Amino acid sequence: MQMRRDARLAGLEGFTIEASRAKNFLAGPAMITLEPLTPENALVFKSARLCALQDAPRAFAATYQDESRLTDGDWIRRAGQWSGARSRSFLALDQGAACGIVGGFLDPQDAIRAQLVSMWVAPAHRRLGVGTQLVGAIVDWARAEKARLLRLVVTSNNQPAIRFYRRLGFTLTARIGPYRNDPLLDDLEMIRPLC
Repeated sequence: MQMRRDARLAGLEGFTIEASRAKNFLAGPAMITLEPLTPENALVFKSARLCALQDAPRAFAATYQDESRLTDGDWIRRAGQWSGARSRSFLALDQGAACGIVGGFLDPQDAIRAQLVSMWVAPAHRRLGVGTQLVGAIVDWARAEKARLLRLVVTSNNQPAIRFYRRLGFTLTARIGPYRNDPLLDDLEMIRPLC
């Protein structure tokens, strides 16, 4: 199915996207695909995650310094944990190269709650729909798991992310906690009903 993308959003006249049920779409000249994280693509995930931590160090609780010390075996184990019985993670790929990541976990105390984590899109792929596709994949997974609420945490200085999540139906709650890597920042909770 061909759709004409709104020029206001794309910033380009005549830019088109091809949408399919397999969550593939055109972002410029390349085909972007979403793949579940597996031990087989764990090293692609490693590369994307380390890029994310360097690109947006205040968007994550983890640090590049800590995660760059992990072995390839650690990354393979992490891939298994992040796409297990109570979790799912996805890579956005542009011709095989990672350009985005996202994870989702069911709350261990309350399976009707799910958490969206580690959302990141490479700078060159932002505002092309990659982030929306990644969040959509977690929403679809959480609904299939019978979750009724999707929760995320965003750093207080990340206004572009807050606006992005609001456009996708998330709202800020009153829950605020300290951001562990900078005492001047807070972690803000956002939620979205899935019913």
